[in-house]
Order: sequence, then C-alpha cells, then structure tokens
Amino acid sequence: MVFPYRLYLVVSELACKGKNILHVVESAARGGVDLVQFRDNEMDETDFAMTTIALQHLLNKYNVPLIVNDRWDIAKGLNAYGVHVGKSDNSPSIIKQVWPDCGCVGYSVEYEEQINCEEAKKADYLGICPVFTKTGSLVQWGIEGIRWIRSQTNKPLAAIGNINMANVKEVVKAGVDCIAVMSSICSAKDPEKAAALLRAEIEIASLA
Repeated sequence: MVFPYRLYLVVSELACKGKNILHVVESAARGGVDLVQFRDNEMDETDFAMTTIALQHLLNKYNVPLIVNDRWDIAKGLNAYGVHVGKSDNSPSIIKQVWPDCGCVGYSVEYEEQINCEEAKKADYLGICPVFTKTGSLVQWGIEGIRWIRSQTNKPLAAIGNINMANVKEVVKAGVDCIAVMSSICSAKDPEKAAALLRAEIEIASLA
C-alpha cells in the first residue's frame, strides 16, 4: 500500500500530563502530524469509546486519519482509518477477516523473528518498537536494527521509541518511512511547535 505519512502521533491521556487530549491532538495536527493513533490502556471502555469518537470528529476537520490501538471493534464502528496491534493483541489476519474494509492495519515488531512472520506479511505497515529506550534496560533496535529491517522487507516502516529532535534525522536516514512519537509532542509545553520542528527535521532528512 501507499504510505504517505511522515509524522505519526501516538497519544494517550496520561502522556498529555494533564493537558486536554483533544487540544494536544489538534495542536499537533496544526503543527504537521499527519497520522494519529489513540492508545490508552488506563481508560475504561466507555471513556475510551467516547474519546475515540471525539478524536475522529476532530481529526476529520484536518483530514488526518485516526488509528485505534487494538480495539478494531471500536475503530470499525466509527469507520476509523485503521488499527494497530502488537504480538499479544488481535492479529492482522483476524482483523482483516472481521473487517475486510479496514483501511490500514499496523503491526509492531519487537524481535527479529517477527519481521518475516505471516502476521507481518498481512500488515499494511510495520512499527519498529522500540528504536531507543530511555533506560537501556530493554531490547532496542537502534540505527543498525532499522537498517537490517529495511533490508528484510519492503513494507512501510514506522519507527517509535524515544525519538526526538536530537536523533530523528539519523532514524529517517536509516530507512524508515514514518516517525512515530508520543512524549516528544504530548508532553511538550507547545505541542504545535514541537510537531512543526520534528516535521521540519523529517523533511530535511528525507531530502538528504
């Protein structure tokens, strides 16, 4: 599939640190975010559904697609753009069976054996997770890992994991199609400015 997105916001209420989630997302969209995933494991089902509805309504004004983490049923009910899943969630193959008109299914890859597995092949894009970690205590792909993944697949790649202004250019140059961020925008004092600066760095790195 064609994957034209460059800056992908993953958002939760917790990541917004007290700021209104809708205000953060709207600011990010104005700043250059062109794809949004709603992921919040802390909300109960009703609040999650209501927030998803509000996000969908908001993002429609900016022509920014909404992806819902795992909850394909809620995404399908709203006719959202798609769903993102991980190894322990509903699989891409199941989602495509129960929702054949789904616009996009993303799949997180955390281990080498996932890259060429059947579920990765069924997905529309792969989320490289995490590229970097803050503590260094978890497995991380790093720049060489991105290059290796790029050599293994032609799938669109979205990279996530402690990506910021200091390292975004090298991540883009390593071969990803899209940069996904959470705290770099959600936790920023000015989400619009943070998104605009990241988007500019992505565009510059893409031309290099």
